[in-house]
Amino acid sequence: QAAALAHAASRGIGTLHECAGPEISSEDDLTALLARAAREAGPRVVGYWAETVTSAKDADRIRALGAIGAAGDLFADGSLGSHTAHLHAPYADAGHTGTAHLDADAVAAHVAACTEAGLQAGFHAIGDAALTAVTDGVRTAADRVGLGRIRAARHRVEHAEMLTEATVAAFAEFALTASVQPAFDAAWGGEDGMYATRLGAERARTLNPYAALLRAGVPLALGSDSPVTPLDPWGTVRAAVFHRTREHGISARAAFTAHTRGGWRAIGRDDAGVLVPGAPADYAVWRTGDLVVQAPDERVERWSTDPRSGTPGLPDLTPGRELPGCLWTVVGGRTVYGRPNE
Repeated sequence: QAAALAHAASRGIGTLHECAGPEISSEDDLTALLARAAREAGPRVVGYWAETVTSAKDADRIRALGAIGAAGDLFADGSLGSHTAHLHAPYADAGHTGTAHLDADAVAAHVAACTEAGLQAGFHAIGDAALTAVTDGVRTAADRVGLGRIRAARHRVEHAEMLTEATVAAFAEFALTASVQPAFDAAWGGEDGMYATRLGAERARTLNPYAALLRAGVPLALGSDSPVTPLDPWGTVRAAVFHRTREHGISARAAFTAHTRGGWRAIGRDDAGVLVPGAPADYAVWRTGDLVVQAPDERVERWSTDPRSGTPGLPDLTPGRELPGCLWTVVGGRTVYGRPNE
């Protein structure tokens, strides 16, 4: 835990979301991590615990662990690499459709109970069938407790890779946060990557549609899923911009926002992730080359590149260029990392 927190600070990360749960860790592990982060100078840690909730008593038990939600690795399915993500049609390289861990009824019960208890709900869902089950279940929950309450709760979905037009629209309707990992596309996308091996090239090209999510108004938060892919903020932003399927890529401004404000909004905080009076005093200082104002991406957003507009520049993230190096990290006004001899 100490090594992980120190490494995150050295990468300019001020807040981590710990997606814990009984299938991947333990209650003691989560509570010890939250206690360590609270008492030591380092990144903040926001905890999630992945157990289903059916009552207010269940919700109270999760809060007692220090978690803010019954979410994270609450598995609706598995992964594409292991052929356990749940698909509507069989894998290209296996004669089955993966594994479903939760159906729409179970999703509905969990989301409705969490909403009633004022607790954030969420799921791990990767395959298109798993994402259909999640959105169908959230729809049923909205019928029970009201659409406005569902939207206000900011429930979230981790990974959300095999989205369709229908599930993207449902994410927007229910204000579900898409907590996504662009490094997945960088590692496994492309015409001859793992996605294409598992799904065939045509289905693989539909994965991780970040531009479609933003166009629909879906709240987007970028992350790493460490240790599956590394803690690498600027590499994550680069991967979202230079998506292996071009039409899914987003602008550097949009990706930067999704990796700063997006993570805070995913935990229900709209007052953080920016350097303004009253926001948490979290920032990092980076060594970088010249800052550039990327040309507007008409697929997603518009802004002026005229210097008089005051549009802030960002590092040039073109593949092959050196990424910024972290020199200094401050969390809550306290220095938590300083690069040696700088």
